[in-house]
Amino acid sequence: MDFLLEDSFPRPLVALAGNPNTGKSTIFNALTGMKQHTGNWPGKTVSLARGTFYHKNVRFNIVDLPGTYSLLANSLEEQVARNFILFNRPDVMLVVTDATCLERNLNLVLQIMEITDRIIVCVNLIDEATKKGIYVDSDVLSEELGVPVVATAARRGIGLYELKEMILKVYSGEIKPSPRKVNYGEELEKAIGELVPRLEKTFSDGINPRWLALNIISGDYSIEDIKKLIKVRDKNRGGNAYGYSYFSTVPRNRELR
Repeated sequence: MDFLLEDSFPRPLVALAGNPNTGKSTIFNALTGMKQHTGNWPGKTVSLARGTFYHKNVRFNIVDLPGTYSLLANSLEEQVARNFILFNRPDVMLVVTDATCLERNLNLVLQIMEITDRIIVCVNLIDEATKKGIYVDSDVLSEELGVPVVATAARRGIGLYELKEMILKVYSGEIKPSPRKVNYGEELEKAIGELVPRLEKTFSDGINPRWLALNIISGDYSIEDIKKLIKVRDKNRGGNAYGYSYFSTVPRNRELR
């Protein structure tokens, strides 16, 4: 059933991102229970899972984005995850990481922190990390990143209540994350500074110009697709402004670079 073309994502909206095999789907299932649907993204062969959960009388809508290692759009999964974060602007962005190999997972965290401030880092599999003698200090990690960090062992139900509490606090504005921005060195920062004003004129609708500049510098030519998506979205505004239809407008046979 292609229900994706029939409606837009209701609010409040939580998006779930993370590397493959971090327990992301386990957290999604634990939060939503039986209140979930699966299908494909419009025009894509990538599967989509969405559902709902309640916490303190607030009904949250949650989307489980494809597992990715980055948002550089080198694969369909990365392209879908990136476009969703950029265009649907989730009220809360939940990034799931693996406590047993946290350093590798932080690459995606830092990329998402360049796009949105409304981010929570979930350090999952803390029970497996403990077995390996690994201890993750959530408070120190939160201070270093500038965003809330919640430790969980989703398969055992550990930390899930605290995770829902944090989602509610970030959504309500009780907690306002302030992600630390990476300093890429004098030369790159100078190049970013020169690009940002030009991008602000071209992309004047809230898409983070610093993130766009970083992607252009890294050679991500899929930025051209973003411009096309913006045109389609703007054309459709007033009807289905944050709907799904524009996801299928990027040429399907486009060579990903």
